[in-house]
Amino acid sequence: MHGPQTTCSTRAGNFHRSIGLFSGTAINMTQMCGIGPFITIPIMVATMGGPQAVIGWIAGAILAVADGMVWAELGAAMPGSGGTYVYLREAFQYRSGKLMPFLFIWTMLLTIPLLMSTGIIGMVEYLGFFFPHLGWWPVHLVSLASTGLVTLLLYRRIESIRVITIALWVIMLLSVIGVSAAGFSDFHPSFAFTYPAGVFGGHFFVGLGAGLIIGIYDYLGYFTTAYMGDELRNPGRTMPSSIIISVIAMMFVYLTLNISVLGVAPWQEIAQSQSVASLVVERSWGHMAASVMTILIIVTAFASVFAGLLGGSRVPFQAAHEKVFLSVFGKLHAKHGFPHVALLTMGVVTAIGTFFDLTEVINMLLAATIIVQSIAQIAALVVLRKRQPTLNRPYKQWLYPVPCVIALLGWIYVYVSASALSLILSGAWVVLGLVVFAIWARVNRSWPFAPVEIREAYLGND
Repeated sequence: MHGPQTTCSTRAGNFHRSIGLFSGTAINMTQMCGIGPFITIPIMVATMGGPQAVIGWIAGAILAVADGMVWAELGAAMPGSGGTYVYLREAFQYRSGKLMPFLFIWTMLLTIPLLMSTGIIGMVEYLGFFFPHLGWWPVHLVSLASTGLVTLLLYRRIESIRVITIALWVIMLLSVIGVSAAGFSDFHPSFAFTYPAGVFGGHFFVGLGAGLIIGIYDYLGYFTTAYMGDELRNPGRTMPSSIIISVIAMMFVYLTLNISVLGVAPWQEIAQSQSVASLVVERSWGHMAASVMTILIIVTAFASVFAGLLGGSRVPFQAAHEKVFLSVFGKLHAKHGFPHVALLTMGVVTAIGTFFDLTEVINMLLAATIIVQSIAQIAALVVLRKRQPTLNRPYKQWLYPVPCVIALLGWIYVYVSASALSLILSGAWVVLGLVVFAIWARVNRSWPFAPVEIREAYLGND
């Protein structure tokens, strides 16, 4: 038996530390607030069985804050691009070589497109406001055409998405404020605050688990500043504070939006709505205002899918370049110089995802993410504290290990609450990933077919 080969390296390159607490919080909130709340309020109300659906967003915020503290310690210690991929590579290289970062990128090929599928599904649901009698085939043809259009628009080199992101944030802000204002202008407290009898009985926690799945989906993006440690002023303070403040701020945004919507119509009607924002604005301000709002939400959905696929297609490209993933994903388009294999792969998976029910897609993407990212990151934090005690940690998790335990229990609760189909399909995807890894490792003479090669990239940094 050969022992592990160890090499140490440090990172090169200096970033301008220009992002403070306010701008860091704004960046997180921009990523968190997409079309999500406008398509999930009816699902949350139906799942929880009444106006007590607000509890789902509070539970989601608690999990997001606890998990955010995991992201904050790892992100502050290992800043720059890569995120989870880097944390898993550093923590698990000692025992299992490149397995964990490989599996993470493999699941990203599924979860990023599924997240984009939710945007397409939501967009088509809101199109139903203008075309209420679309059948199964027209709906799915529009979904496929929209996915194809996004992929076609991305099939070129696109240098920056800053303008798109800012426009997305402004439109989203207008939508949230507009719908909330419409709801409160025709508000009936009896609709919003009258809970069904026996609502907090034995079935409550079953409903809460399913509601927490929807809630945490709406908060996804709270960890964005963890990818930007090199660009944060005082990352040890800015990173955890921006994560916690953005989650709490979005919780109040979601609660305000949810309560305003619930005050307009009986919860049973809200639960059945396919375009709840359009319903609220139409009840309060009429059809023309609802039409404008619906168009804003459709534009937001399309733009969020565009931005998400643009960023997502770069993830497997970077990993392939670092020889941690399938080399085919490291190829650039011969003429335009962008990672076309990853983009086309994710475009196809997004298109397939649009044929599933929205709730099922959310269940599936979270089920796949929890094992290989969320729980694996908690383990990575613990492993790195033991394996790399001298690693520079500008932020160390407050009250460690309490947030890790809360996050772990929360993610397990979400996982066991997921639908059977999503657990089977996401589990099958991970198993297939293990098979592909074994073949890839054999071809590339990597662990377990060669000694583990240890490269502690972040030790020795100032």
